[in-house]
Amino acid sequence: MKKIQKTNAARLLDRAKIQYELIAYEVDENDLSAGHLAATIGEDINQVFKTLVLFGEKTKHFVCVVPGNSEVDLKKAAKVSGNKKVDLIAMKDLLATTGYIRGGCSPIGMKKPFPTFIHESCMKFTHIYISAGQRGLQLKISPQALITYVEATVCDLIKE
Repeated sequence: MKKIQKTNAARLLDRAKIQYELIAYEVDENDLSAGHLAATIGEDINQVFKTLVLFGEKTKHFVCVVPGNSEVDLKKAAKVSGNKKVDLIAMKDLLATTGYIRGGCSPIGMKKPFPTFIHESCMKFTHIYISAGQRGLQLKISPQALITYVEATVCDLIKE
């Protein structure tokens, strides 16, 4: 079995002495969806969280971490972030803003720390999955450890 190369996000967690597990999976470049990922690693889609970067007129960039089978509610995201109106950043701006590409964006280790909001459903689980910072690698981590590390606000962020 080949050794998994640690990502920057994993090294940051190591430095902070936070427990996690790296989960490698086969990437399908034609389907980077969280649903496909959950099926590939054999986990509940509700435990596989995706990291989205948004932009608001007041606060500028911020991060929302939501269950893989849900859609961020822009009105809820605006309210919790202190903005009147927000939108997802353009895909072409993701790498320059965060240091990550689509399908490999982690809430841990972005170029700069951004305000982070995580959907409250994460608290139902002993662990959740988030990107480790590259396609083909997930972090299995306690939601509370993630919340504490990125100083996230836990709230309702998704469309009903």
